[in-house]
Amino acid sequence: MATPHLEYHLQLLQHLRTILVALGEAEQVPEESHALFLERFDELLTLLPQDPLASQYLGQDLICQVIQRYPQIAHLVPRDLLWFFAGDCLHFMPDDELALYQQLEERRYEAEQADEPFDWNQEKQLLSFKGGDSSH
Repeated sequence: MATPHLEYHLQLLQHLRTILVALGEAEQVPEESHALFLERFDELLTLLPQDPLASQYLGQDLICQVIQRYPQIAHLVPRDLLWFFAGDCLHFMPDDELALYQQLEERRYEAEQADEPFDWNQEKQLLSFKGGDSSH
């Protein structure tokens, strides 16, 4: 069974997939290569719940490809997916955002160790609000 953390990221991937499908339907990308890309994306959606660690590199590769192949939707890629897959995906995140996600990950780990519930989105909003005072 997938953890709530994994389930959350699977939902983000599904959302990103709907954006990719819409992009193809709008005929904004070469159809054949796009169809093959969606097949690989679906493969990730199938493999990730079964073996999250083995799927890590495929996820990194696909998320980086979304940004590189489809720059028109790069801003729609959920930032949480960049952090979740890490590796080369982290190159697309500024230092201050990396620091925020590092804090978030530490809080999640502490909650897990204490066997306490952890709401990723709520904690992210709290940290963003605290860190956002001086940034604008």
